[in-house]
Amino acid sequence: MTSFEKIDYSTDEFCRFYDELPLWSAPFGLLLLAHVPLRSGAKILDVGAGTGFLSIELAQRCGASSEIVAVDPWGAAIRRLQEKTASLGLTNIRLVESTIESAGLPPDSFDLVVSNLGINNFEDPAAALAECYRVLKPGGKLLMTTNTRGHMAEFYAVYRSVLHDLELPEAAQALEEHVGHRPTEESLAGTLQEAGFQVENQFHDSFVMRFADGSALLQHYFIRMAFLPGWLGVCPEDRAEEVFAILEKRLNALASERGDLSLSIPMTCVQLSHSPALRV
Repeated sequence: MTSFEKIDYSTDEFCRFYDELPLWSAPFGLLLLAHVPLRSGAKILDVGAGTGFLSIELAQRCGASSEIVAVDPWGAAIRRLQEKTASLGLTNIRLVESTIESAGLPPDSFDLVVSNLGINNFEDPAAALAECYRVLKPGGKLLMTTNTRGHMAEFYAVYRSVLHDLELPEAAQALEEHVGHRPTEESLAGTLQEAGFQVENQFHDSFVMRFADGSALLQHYFIRMAFLPGWLGVCPEDRAEEVFAILEKRLNALASERGDLSLSIPMTCVQLSHSPALRV
């Protein structure tokens, strides 16, 4: 039976082994690194830096003359990044424990702003993007990655069927809203253009997360941390155990039929430029 024990990711203990969980964020980061402009001496802002995968790579790939400012309100992650920069001897990364909106960075000060999956976690995306626009130099670049609508479609199809068969229409509607909050490629571009950015290019890719069965999926530590709370949140609390017992059983049956449980993850990396004339 699936454990619903909540994972506290705010602790230093969690962040000591968080880097053992890269299977979700690393493919997006690699997509961004494949297209980001690299220039020695660049001043770069990493928004939602987390434990610093992208900041550390950019600090090394752009060389010691570059300056990277890593911003994240997640204190435990920033402390972990501080340990890593010290261990690696990197002196060109500055850490800021804050939301981007409250970081107090000077305007027109960065050549490049990057964010790997950050937009997925901004409490106020419009405000965060407005601040990215404010601190980016005219003509500067913004590159962001996100998982667009359609991710884990195989899982959500089974979840829908469970809610339908248990006659839980309100939960089914909540599930559609949960799925629908992910952007489409078009809506993402529109949101970014509203902040004043001009979309120069979009790069698309995908990968597959494979599990032996539904039990393995629901017990995977990263799934329990990042996805399970949202999945539980769409169904009535007093029916959660029943719903997830059936969901787990059906996912296991699907895996048995197909040989494993494979979940499709679409990725988008958007490259934008700072265009003052376009800002509304």
